[in-house]
Amino acid sequence: MKYLKFFIFLSILSFTVSCGQQKKFIEYKVKEGETMSKIAQKLNIKSEKLIRLNPDVVGEPKANSYIIVPQKTLEDFKSQKESVLEEVVDSIPNDQSINEEKVDDIVNVEEENFEFYEVIKGDTFYNIDKRFGVTKEELLLLNPELSEGLELGMIIKIREKKIDLVTNQYYNDSIAENTSLKAALLLPFKTYKYEADSLTLKDIFVKDAALLNIATDFYLGAEIAIDSLRNKGLDIEFNVYDTGERNSDAIPSIISDNDLDINDVIIGPLYSSEVQMLANTVSTPIVFPVYSKKQSQFYNSNIIKTSPNRNLFREELVNFVKENFEEGNIIVVNDSTFESTQNSNFIKTSLIDLSIDKNVTVNSIKPNDGYIAKERFLELLQPNINNWVVIATNNQVIASDAINSLISLPEETTARVFALDKGKTYDKIDNSKLASLNFTYVSDEFEDVNSINTKVFNDQYLKKNNTLPSYYATKGFDITYDILVRLASGKELKETFKEGVSVRVESKFDYRNSDLLSENKGIFIIKYNEDLSLEKLR
Repeated sequence: MKYLKFFIFLSILSFTVSCGQQKKFIEYKVKEGETMSKIAQKLNIKSEKLIRLNPDVVGEPKANSYIIVPQKTLEDFKSQKESVLEEVVDSIPNDQSINEEKVDDIVNVEEENFEFYEVIKGDTFYNIDKRFGVTKEELLLLNPELSEGLELGMIIKIREKKIDLVTNQYYNDSIAENTSLKAALLLPFKTYKYEADSLTLKDIFVKDAALLNIATDFYLGAEIAIDSLRNKGLDIEFNVYDTGERNSDAIPSIISDNDLDINDVIIGPLYSSEVQMLANTVSTPIVFPVYSKKQSQFYNSNIIKTSPNRNLFREELVNFVKENFEEGNIIVVNDSTFESTQNSNFIKTSLIDLSIDKNVTVNSIKPNDGYIAKERFLELLQPNINNWVVIATNNQVIASDAINSLISLPEETTARVFALDKGKTYDKIDNSKLASLNFTYVSDEFEDVNSINTKVFNDQYLKKNNTLPSYYATKGFDITYDILVRLASGKELKETFKEGVSVRVESKFDYRNSDLLSENKGIFIIKYNEDLSLEKLR
């Protein structure tokens, strides 16, 4: 194990990932008799500023209407009203109850119902539409004052905030006092290969690049998570083990030479067979950090599967289509392989309700002689209606051929393309082509480039390593941080799984519907916008 030190070439890196990105503005519900000056005085801001933020308010606001206020003023007000509330409660004799209406007078603040945007120099209705996907007409409905045009510094409503009734229960990170944890990380560094002093970094990373990069990157991300939690006051003992070659005697040796059950959690190994072997010998929770088709065969209750099963991808896509498609034509593209046929049949069967309850037609199409001619698409696609095309094949040629046919349709016939995931199948297809078709897909990762989580993580990683974090480095952080911060609550790990969904830098963790076996079901629906940016739809 002494050679493992070779890989620990990062100094301790500290940063704390925020649980969410603050919004700049929020809504306040106006009470009976309140004026703009009274509200400004209550929130400790200038009346002129409050009026400027609400140009649509003529005269005084009506009771039970909503006005926009800066988020910070709301936070300050909440802090003050909590203190006042404590004083009110303390002043009530023990034999009297609290007047709930009186308390409501103190705490009457509503959470925001809309997404807001501050108009900047150069903004037009066109570029706001491109950025947020809202038309001028939609903006005018929410902001009647825009009939006179956009003005620099205006705060406008963009759209009503969507409430996800399924996943709006988020896990609340907490660290219990005087908590200490022991964690083990098992990865295939294969350090025995690098004993020779003459070996250089280039020799090592070129000769065994793929697996070594995965292990090292995951470790580097995990180290950042460990350090971040230590800086929050959590005492962590972190032990790293080299699992060596696949099917070697490394895992049995680690098991025999160490009492792994003294750990609160074990992260790794990477191979499914090794995970199963380890799970048969220890009772400690074992976190499987990657996806494997064989993970469906795991039967030990102490294994935690962090990567969603691929069957969930098609279920999530079908649910999205059923919730959002009202009228038109759906076409499923598949090939003759078993997996593609199975996916296609599942999709078509699941969408039968749309055909019955709504004016929706569901068809399928597969290639002749290895490709699908555009004319065959035109036989199914209808002009001037919604045409959604679901590509249920991983064949690169068929998928590429379908995309090329769909981007060159007659003007009156348009199509939107969906996929079960965006893997290697689409790597060689120009993203601009995908964007022109509003390409929408299912994924277990999403990077919000505007999120403070992402910016801080990328910045720190770049400063330390002169490169941006890879997929596995981010996974290393997300998985390690999520598991350890849940354990830090002082509760049983599976108990925390029931308490809600967590979203880290790029990953969503949702174990709520797991019973005996803990399986992450956190996935995203993502759409390409015309400017090639990615938008999370759910």
